[in-house]
Amino acid sequence: MSAHTTASPTPQQIHWEENGVQCAARWRSEAGMPPPKRVVIADDRTNADVAYRLACEGTALLWRGDFQNARQLLQALARRADHKGKPSKKAKPAKTPATPTEAFHLHRQAQSQRARTLAMLLIPFDAGYAIPLRRAPDVQLACNEAYGRFEEPFVASLRELLGVIGAHEWRRTGVEIPALDARIHPHYGVFSPVRGEYVELVANTPLPAGVKLAYDIGAGTGVLSAVLAKRGVARVIATDQDQRALSCARENLARLDLDGQVELLEADLFPEGRAPLVVCNPPWVPARPSSPIEYAVYDPDSRMLRGFLAGLSAHLTPGGEGWLILSDLAEHLGLRPREQLMEWIAAAGLKVIDRHDVRPTHPRAADATDPLHAARAAEVTSLWRLAAA
Repeated sequence: MSAHTTASPTPQQIHWEENGVQCAARWRSEAGMPPPKRVVIADDRTNADVAYRLACEGTALLWRGDFQNARQLLQALARRADHKGKPSKKAKPAKTPATPTEAFHLHRQAQSQRARTLAMLLIPFDAGYAIPLRRAPDVQLACNEAYGRFEEPFVASLRELLGVIGAHEWRRTGVEIPALDARIHPHYGVFSPVRGEYVELVANTPLPAGVKLAYDIGAGTGVLSAVLAKRGVARVIATDQDQRALSCARENLARLDLDGQVELLEADLFPEGRAPLVVCNPPWVPARPSSPIEYAVYDPDSRMLRGFLAGLSAHLTPGGEGWLILSDLAEHLGLRPREQLMEWIAAAGLKVIDRHDVRPTHPRAADATDPLHAARAAEVTSLWRLAAA
């Protein structure tokens, strides 16, 4: 599930002073954060409280000590950030409870602030992704997978590096998909199919009679294309704008021996032509993402959802079906009322012929400490069967 790509930004430089010498290096940030304007050197002697205060003020800490100690410092910064986000026992309760929409925006604001603070702990990289620190791991393979080949020294946040390492582990071990009786291996920057309910909907909804061709709009890891192919759809054309997603899907489909059935195209939404079945699982929250991978969840102004609905009838064969897989979390957060979705469906010349619902099984739906728990607990994911009106 991905339909976004970002252009390669112009290389940025980060500047700092070290041992009385002015230094500079290339700056890397997948989230598109600008290089910090203020940078100080930090090492094993750096106090966590001091580091947290500097990070909150926007001063970055370029690490020169032991790598494992840097990880421990990052954990200490995270504990302080999380503690700061909890309301004090002495704090007066709000006079009026926040609406779900206000709660969502406050939560996103807190998440963004936390991410900015934790991103202030920086790690130097030598050419070839070598880290010139004591007890630093070999991250060459993980970085090559995430970034591609790169020989120039650079500086990046430790938090981003840990995300790259984590993504490498996801890619290596994969995610078990019961509908395929196999694993899907997500790549860095491609949304992992850990929310299995939407996959099960596509696996269990009856296919239109005699369907031989299907379009999968926003292929992501290729999981839905694989499910359709496994169900006997002879030919699937899957589209995505993101090169990482296309590479990921290509690798997964080849691993499942389904690459002969599925054709991958770089496209914004639809390929040319018409099909008797068009499937789309767009991002489900109409809000601005704060990093590229969040485009799988956040769809600014419901761009992909509206684009899919508006173009669907022109890409369906007579009697064909469009399957829209969509969570109603946005409705519970007050971000997009159900009436608006129905208006968009009608305006696109479509009608609803059926709907299949499933409740989420992911852990956050049962986490009462989550600021958005009420909305998540009420969430339902639906497969809308749409046809030309």
